[in-house]
Amino acid sequence: MTPTPRPSPDLTRETDPAVRFDAVGLRYGRGPEILSDLSFDLPSGSFHFLTGPSGAGKSSLLRLIYRDRQPSRGLISLFGRDTALMPREDLPGLRRRIGVVFQDFRLLGHLSVFDNVALPLRVAGQARASYADDVADLLAWVGLGERLHALPASLSGGEQQRAAIARAVISRPDLLIADEPTGNVDPAMAHRLLRLFVELNRLGTTVLIASHDITLVRSLNAPVLELAEGRLVSKPKAA
Repeated sequence: MTPTPRPSPDLTRETDPAVRFDAVGLRYGRGPEILSDLSFDLPSGSFHFLTGPSGAGKSSLLRLIYRDRQPSRGLISLFGRDTALMPREDLPGLRRRIGVVFQDFRLLGHLSVFDNVALPLRVAGQARASYADDVADLLAWVGLGERLHALPASLSGGEQQRAAIARAVISRPDLLIADEPTGNVDPAMAHRLLRLFVELNRLGTTVLIASHDITLVRSLNAPVLELAEGRLVSKPKAA
């Protein structure tokens, strides 16, 4: 299944970094910082990996990007806008521009696989007839063509992973962030899913994949952000 190109609704996608961190730190409560002095850009339309050992802070960094957490200090901007200054009423529109693959999947248990994947399109106000074929095609592509009407509880971990990925990419978001998206699938499916991310990026989506799978990371000649103990120890040079 190949995502369908669509025009960008916002010219900032062409001129501003999709993501910018400037001296960002994060701590929970009064504890020590778990992320410190993070400064980097993800140019619009770029593809990056985020690597580092378990506990390095990869998931926390992703949570800052999709606004699940606020930084303790520093500046984060998305699509050229300072997130700290963004009015609350603008947040739903911002989040609709971001596709997220969570480590814990976050599928809605009362919805079928089809309806979970179609949810971003329904929220955007699209009619079922306009997306039904696309959803079915994408689910077939990720190996869930026979599971359209199944509930998440009946799926294996790998099947839930694939459904979560399909939900994140179905609307062809401006920014896709994925937390260990291939951690529950076999190597052949991992590379198939990676091809999906690459194709999405080719159509203009900015992609950031957090992964500890060095083989997967090395399979693409893509820039790498490396975290260790909450700090960036390696990042691509600015263009």
